[in-house]
Amino acid sequence: MKEIKAIVRPAKLHKIRDAFRLLPGFPGMNISNVEGCSAHSGIEQSDSLKNELTDFTKKLRIEIIAPDEMLDEILAIIHRTAHTGQTGDGVLWVTDVQTFTRLCTLPVQE
Repeated sequence: MKEIKAIVRPAKLHKIRDAFRLLPGFPGMNISNVEGCSAHSGIEQSDSLKNELTDFTKKLRIEIIAPDEMLDEILAIIHRTAHTGQTGDGVLWVTDVQTFTRLCTLPVQE
């Protein structure tokens, strides 16, 4: 199992969601409102630009727990639909999941 997280522009969510609806067996996702900023390495920045980067930009964080075999397709969908080629598109990363249990399937213990 993998945990996929993406920070994307809010305007891209509907396209991402629509693409996931067409993906058989899609496990679902959580969405959170987030704000952030970053300094972009390799780009010369004036003091005024550095000051502008302290202003946070509204983004959405998508979180998905998915089987390993769905990873590549999910990543491709997020990248294809969220990418504009401009600074501020967001980020995408994957981590391993050691344990995953649906709470509704646990037996009640008293």
